[in-house]
Amino acid sequence: MDPSVRLRPVTEADLDLIELLYEDPDEAGVYGFYGYLNPGALRRGFGEGGLISDRHGRLSVVAGDPGTAGELVGEVSWHEVRKGPTSACWNIGIGLLVRARGRGYGTRAQRLLAEYLFAHTQVNRIEAETETGNLAEQRALEKAGFTREGILRGACFRDGQWRDMVSYSMIRSDLMA
Repeated sequence: MDPSVRLRPVTEADLDLIELLYEDPDEAGVYGFYGYLNPGALRRGFGEGGLISDRHGRLSVVAGDPGTAGELVGEVSWHEVRKGPTSACWNIGIGLLVRARGRGYGTRAQRLLAEYLFAHTQVNRIEAETETGNLAEQRALEKAGFTREGILRGACFRDGQWRDMVSYSMIRSDLMA
């Protein structure tokens, strides 16, 4: 299955739905809700000049036939991680609305994001982490071409506990394979 998915800049009309991925425990899901950390931060960031800079960014994930407006199904994001004084990589994340999960959108969106970042930035590495219990996200990353690297012990605090995470990466040459 190759769902028709595309990425585009976040619009003001997208903000209400995307905010649900962070501010509504049911929509965020068990692996996506970290508490009411900063309500309204997404909208404030949008108002301060958009959601893309040279160190981080956010794009809307849209599903539907090409040539149509499509349906907003979530968002992807990235931020810079320094790997020494002369090296950096991107760490990516994804949030899909409940109605969009399990349909292949996450796999396709994460692959498109990797392709976009390699095409428009000079980084050689893109990484992602997910909790060890999030098997759906692990499968999506692997199908998108990411390589499982290992376990990050006690790396994520959520719902009153420190949790282990699985680390994944893709390097520029992986796109050629």
